[in-house]
Order: sequence, then C-alpha cells, then structure tokens
Amino acid sequence: MKKKSNPKSDSAKESQTQNKRQANGWWGEGPVFVFLYDKRKKEAITNGVAEEILQFIKESENTLYESEALRVIRIDNEYSHPVLFVDTGKETGLDQLDHLRMAGYRLAKWAENNAIKTLMIPPLKEDSLAKRYAILQGLCHASYAFDKYKSKKHKRTDVEYLFADNMEIDGNSLQTLFSGIDFAKDLINEPGNALTPAIMANIAQSIAHKLGLTIKIRKTKELEKDGYNGLLTVGRGSKNEPAMVTLSYKPKQKCIYHLAYVGKGITFDTGGICLKPQDKMSEMKCDMSGAAIVLAAIKVIAELKFPIEVDAVLCLAENRPGENAMLPGDIFKAKNGKTVMVENTDAEGRLVLIDGLAEAAELGATHIVDIATLTGAIRRALGTSIGGLFSNSEGLTETLIESGAEQGEKWWRMPMDEEYADSLKDKVADIRNIADDGPGAIVAALFLKEFVKKDLQWAHLDIAGVDFVSKSYKYTEYGATAFGLKTLVETAKKYSEDEIRS
Repeated sequence: MKKKSNPKSDSAKESQTQNKRQANGWWGEGPVFVFLYDKRKKEAITNGVAEEILQFIKESENTLYESEALRVIRIDNEYSHPVLFVDTGKETGLDQLDHLRMAGYRLAKWAENNAIKTLMIPPLKEDSLAKRYAILQGLCHASYAFDKYKSKKHKRTDVEYLFADNMEIDGNSLQTLFSGIDFAKDLINEPGNALTPAIMANIAQSIAHKLGLTIKIRKTKELEKDGYNGLLTVGRGSKNEPAMVTLSYKPKQKCIYHLAYVGKGITFDTGGICLKPQDKMSEMKCDMSGAAIVLAAIKVIAELKFPIEVDAVLCLAENRPGENAMLPGDIFKAKNGKTVMVENTDAEGRLVLIDGLAEAAELGATHIVDIATLTGAIRRALGTSIGGLFSNSEGLTETLIESGAEQGEKWWRMPMDEEYADSLKDKVADIRNIADDGPGAIVAALFLKEFVKKDLQWAHLDIAGVDFVSKSYKYTEYGATAFGLKTLVETAKKYSEDEIRS
C-alpha cells in the first residue's frame, strides 16, 4: 500500500532542507553541476543544447548568484541541484584553450570563495586531452596565493572536481608543472631584502642536491678568474656580491640536442647611478624573473625525467648606486674579448646576460634561449599580453612560438635588422650598452647577438611586459605571472620527443 504524504511533515521536511541549504552557503551538500558555454557565439562547450540553455538562463527565477561570466541557478527537481553556468567567451582575442583555462580559473575561484565541496563537470563536446588539460590548468592557476607576509593567511578550501567520463589524464605531470610555476612565482614575489644573489644561489643548490643535478656557483673570485666581468661590473655597487649559478641535467642516454636556458637575475634593480623613478620601483624585485623561470624549468624537466640534456644559467646580481657602483662611461672587457662601454647603468640586464651566453656556449649547448625582463620598449611595443621573441634560428623560433601557443603564452617574433646595429658602435670601446635613439628592444637584442657564438641556435625572450601585473589579468590577481616557464618546459619536451624519434 502506497503511503500517503503528510502535508505538514512534508512542509517541515522542506523547511529543514532549506535551512540546511542556507547553512551550506545556499548551495546544499550535493555536487554543483557545471555547464560551460560561449555566450557570444551561442555555443555549448559541455554537452547540452546552447539555445535551450541560454533561454533557460534568461527565464529562470531561481538565480542564486550572478556575475559577468558566472551564474548559479537551482534546478527545481527532486534533487534540487544547483547548476553553475560559466561563460567561456567573455574575453576577446583568446584562443579556445585559453578560454577554457579562464573558465577553469573562474570556476575554481568561485568554488573556493563559496566553500563548495564538489563540482561535477560533464563531458565536453568534441572532447580532447588538450581541452581537458586547459580546464585543469585553469583550476591549478586559481590555487596560487602569496601570503607569506600576511598576518591573516589565505584560507584554502579543498574542492573535489569530478569529470563525468573515464578519460585518462596525466595528473602527475600537471602537478609537477604547477609546482614549478608556484615555485617561480614565490621567488619573483619575494622582496629584495629576502632574496639576494647568495640566497637564490643557496636555493638553487638545495634543488640540485635534491634532484641530483650538477651545480657550479661562481662568486666574485671565481668570476674574476674566469673573465665574467659583466656580472662583476653590475654587482659591484652592492654589498651583496654577484654570482653565476650553473645547473646541469643529463639523462643516462646520449643526446643529440643540448639546451641551455639563461636567465637574467637582478634580484633588485634601482637603476644604479642612473636611478629609476620612484613610481613602482618596489616592483623591481621582479627583475630576476628570468633566473627564477630557468631555475623552475630545469627543476620541472629533471622531475619529469625528459630525455634531453639541459643547462640552466642564472646571472645573479643587485644593481645599486653604492660607493663602488659602475658609472656611466665605465668600460670593461667581456668574456669574448670585446670591450663594452656602460652608457647607461639602468641597461644592466644585457651586461649580465652576455656572461650567461658565454657560459652556455662553453657548456657545449646546441640551442640557447635567454629570458629576461630586459626593456620597457617591449612593453610599449607588445603590451602586457605578448612576449617579444628574437632569434637567429627559424626552427627554434617555430618551436618556441608553437610551445607557447599550446600553453597559453603568446610570443611575437621581432626583427633584428642590422641597420640598427650601427647605433651601438662606440667612439672609445668596441660597443656600448644602449643607443642614443631607436627601437630599444631591438637594439638590446642586437647587443646580445654580438656575444652569441657563431653557428649556435639562439633565441632571446623579452618578458618585461608580461612578467608581473599590478592589477588582475587573466589568471593572476597581482604579482608574478611566471610567463615563459610553460614555454620553456614544453620546448624541452618537444626536443625530447625528437630525440626519441631519432
């Protein structure tokens, strides 16, 4: 016999359920279901009919939360599950994978802010590992917070993300990559008093010891002995002596390719005697982004055991106007024998990089990539979304751009027209570190080219526009972006795959 319902008890039960939902932030205890769609294109990304869903959103009276790109609606059925609708087409100019990264990022931020325990993501239309990884990367980006110096720490909420199918994902590789990204961001976000060249060298040494990498640390005496005068010239104004740190990862098998990543590591840049303006000088702690990125890159590569030989060269110094600081007009001899005149002490990054380029060549690298917050000119040319790429190699350029595109990092190849090289000729020395006028980012790349050994494939990545954000952009709310790290790891992976095919 079917039991008749009791209106009174049903009402009380509904009241208890409603109170329970309120106690759980209006979302209830069950999973929140997710629907991804592109509002502008009227396309469904996850399974479903976009037109019907959009009409439902428009007509629904059960909206629990709404923002520009997110909307939470409770479906009236016996389970009464809330459904989260995420617009993946909010930004313009992004490719589909980066739209999915942004969707994952917003999804995770909303879940964490509202103490959601479980999110259920249905199968994607035209599903692929690349799309799945993009969403997962967005989720991972959202978990980062730099609160080391906050009295009140960021409260983390463990959210379970369930994909409603059986597609296998290499979660270990993703976790290793984002561990490296968070590591690089932590280094870049550290203030100058907490991350001197010596401290960063010690961090590199601990990583080398843990992962079995060979490491060589040169400080003042060793730099003098080996003729690395760029670092010595830049670093002599600070009580914290400069250092060159070289880490090497070698797999057991013999390799065709040998990559060397060289990173600019000015742990704080005042501009030296040519002092920078006060405005936002505090953010010049990020002038070691290149060194942090190459250190994180070799860490990830070693942990993932890529079958390719890789070196990371960190060019570490502080640029300060001390009593022994370099002066405009000073001249020093570089490792390759060329004399360099310091026209401007705030163009110091290229002076330390030429030492790193020389070191990479001596290590026997076949491909060299340097990465640096080098010029304000690249920011004026490409803005805050695209990094500048200069290279003497078509193949290396293609690999870097392709690697970046797959990982949501945009690069634009810049010209290195020799016509501008004449502007670097000096009346007293062989070359000077800036030109009187002209395209600053191109001139800086041409300067570096003078110190690249012939016949080596080389690329220079200028990240001065994309390394650090003062206001929220994409999946960084403030501070370091670690832009370029994913590109370097993916580039090493591609050359590794070539090794295996060979």
